[in-house]
Amino acid sequence: MTALPGPGTAPDPGVALLERALGYARAALATVTPDHLWQPTPCDGWHLGDLLAHMEDSLDAFAEGAHGAIGLHSAAPAPLPERIATLQAKACGLLGAWSAATADVVDVGGRPMAVGTITRLAAVEIAVHGWDVSRTTGAGLPLPDAFAEALLPTALALALEQHGEFGTAVPVSADAGPDRRLLALLGRRAPRT
Repeated sequence: MTALPGPGTAPDPGVALLERALGYARAALATVTPDHLWQPTPCDGWHLGDLLAHMEDSLDAFAEGAHGAIGLHSAAPAPLPERIATLQAKACGLLGAWSAATADVVDVGGRPMAVGTITRLAAVEIAVHGWDVSRTTGAGLPLPDAFAEALLPTALALALEQHGEFGTAVPVSADAGPDRRLLALLGRRAPRT
């Protein structure tokens, strides 16, 4: 299956999740002011400026993946005054790249991964870090339940494989909604809504 639908084929559902994640993250990024850059985030030991640099690296890496390989290298982030505009532009570029991608497999540091896996991983990474930004700025933008529910299987896989990409899973009550379960799997304590 390819991300770009041909006659009689459905688009990769991960691209639709990616689109929703990018829209959510762009809304969160719109709440950032220069005063927020040194605020601590839900990512242990990171200030918002650190998180924004990581998000820029992630967008670059996932955009590379749309062309068949992710090299797992880091580029210098944009200067702070330009960072939000750069992130928003790269978010749009990322969606365009994956919407036009035709590869079935992406090479990730020598490990082949299915395109659908990469788009879902990107959606989780972008949505959760968008939530981190929103919490840091005080905007508190909730992750919609249906969207969080759709991201849960990928978040569970990430939590089970845990290679340090996110925080260690935290306990959550049995009656927690999908947003709180998703965030808890990735080491975040979301407030009850």
